[in-house]
Amino acid sequence: MADIQALANHLDDAARNATEIAQLSEPISLQEAYEIQKRSVGRRLSRGERQVGIKMGFTSRDKMVQMGVHDMIWGRLTDAMIVEDGGSTSFRKYVHPRIEPEVAFLLKRELIGTVTPLQALSAVEAIAPAIEVIDSRYKAFKFSLTDVVADNSSSSGFVVGPWHRPDLDSSNLGIVVSFNGAIVLVGSTAAILGNPLRSLVAAARFAAQADEPLRPGWIVMAGGASHAEALSPGLWVECEVQHLGRTGFSVVE
Repeated sequence: MADIQALANHLDDAARNATEIAQLSEPISLQEAYEIQKRSVGRRLSRGERQVGIKMGFTSRDKMVQMGVHDMIWGRLTDAMIVEDGGSTSFRKYVHPRIEPEVAFLLKRELIGTVTPLQALSAVEAIAPAIEVIDSRYKAFKFSLTDVVADNSSSSGFVVGPWHRPDLDSSNLGIVVSFNGAIVLVGSTAAILGNPLRSLVAAARFAAQADEPLRPGWIVMAGGASHAEALSPGLWVECEVQHLGRTGFSVVE
């Protein structure tokens, strides 16, 4: 039987020290993987970090097919993972850092359980363009479903741009990502389950399963709208979402 706490400690140490590790050798269930994630992030909270939201993953059908899964995954966001809009993050903090363009929801009230998109929207204070920094600690960025969930679903950092009223239709907004001014990605928010609100609906469902309500003031990252692009030192990364504006950050040594 897997030693849940030992695996949580192992993954937390790897993330904290930006150390590459082998895939988990012990077979674990998805439920155990989420418990490992909870305990691993719990160690961060015990060190003084504060949970500020959650991130959604595998929100595109292509990604689900690629991973051989039929549902999304989620991870926890803490204040230590925030990258200031227009600020910088150090490449040394990560092992295999990559970015995904996203949109973020800011909640104004608790959200949990089975809800409709309209009910989910009623809990939203604002919406913004966002970028998630994902970073698997596993060698060669290769992992199983349970591996990645245990590793906080690869979530490592995020930057959020200007907030806007949530009544804007976000179902098909154009997205352009550039590195040092050169376009590297073009996409649409429609790639996020056809509408990012569906990701928020799923987040409420996962919150019920975990018995951890999504709280007022929390941010929900809706999930990648494209494949991920690898980072390197010296980059200025910018994501522009139609009608929502831009957000960006630089990558330093």
